[in-house]
Amino acid sequence: MESLLPIILLAVGFVALILGANWLVNGASSVGIRAKLSPLIIGLTIVAFGTSLPEMIVNIFSCAKGSPGLAIGNIIGSNTMNILLILGVSSMIWPIDVSRVSIRRDIPVGFVATLAITLMANYFFTKEACTINWIEGIALLLMGFAYLLLTMLKNNPQEEVEDLQAAMPWGKTILAIVAGIVGLYVGGELVSRNAQILAKNWGMSESTIGLTVVATATSLPELITSIVAALKKNSGIAIGNVLGSNILNIFMVLGVSALITPLPFDPMMNKQLMILFAANVLMFLFVFIGKGRKIARWEGALLTLGYVGFMWFSLAMQ
Repeated sequence: MESLLPIILLAVGFVALILGANWLVNGASSVGIRAKLSPLIIGLTIVAFGTSLPEMIVNIFSCAKGSPGLAIGNIIGSNTMNILLILGVSSMIWPIDVSRVSIRRDIPVGFVATLAITLMANYFFTKEACTINWIEGIALLLMGFAYLLLTMLKNNPQEEVEDLQAAMPWGKTILAIVAGIVGLYVGGELVSRNAQILAKNWGMSESTIGLTVVATATSLPELITSIVAALKKNSGIAIGNVLGSNILNIFMVLGVSALITPLPFDPMMNKQLMILFAANVLMFLFVFIGKGRKIARWEGALLTLGYVGFMWFSLAMQ
């Protein structure tokens, strides 16, 4: 019974995070449409950053409150879910057509981002064993800004003309952005506080809670966004959301988190990092298997089964 109230408050926090992210994404997307950004760019930057905000807010609150163990687990779990479950489910709804620019730029950058945190977490660059420190955090942020700059410079408003929402009036746009920020703040406070309580009550490590419960919940905005995009047969948003979110999760979210406090890394989580690497490889291979640059429905089913295996393995390792 002592865990009932934290579970309820955790659920309320997740709802606030999802609503806040949705409002903020709608407002930011409206600004992007007015700026004549292409659907792929909106997915890779505005939507991806907006759907990464739950991870960002949870990590910031957790680090500020002395629970940095949640941070890396949250990102590894979220990125794995993005590829295996979210991309898998989206592909089963509608085969995902992957653009040439995503193959040449975004998928390789995702590999580089995953390799970067693997080396940093295993003291490849510094002698601080199993910790991502503020120097490495700055390096991650610089790589993130370089990626965003490269993405924006390659923007083509005429490419992939797909069904996007119409730009909202400025008043509604500003209201959506403000409401989104408030929702994210309230949700982040509730999630970080109660996840820490549940980890203690259940005898689980903070990294495992972050890898499973928190990562699954903070990835719900990405799941909803990509499913809606797939239902609308909007491949640009669906794949751009997943790839962009994974890149920004590592470069921006972990970068900011490491500036707040050094992020401890449990060496046991190297197995989950290897699964994340495998997920990236599988996604890349599926693009070239079959006709065209598509992730087919049967490939989406395999990715989804892979996520079930990932969750079973992560909980069994606890």
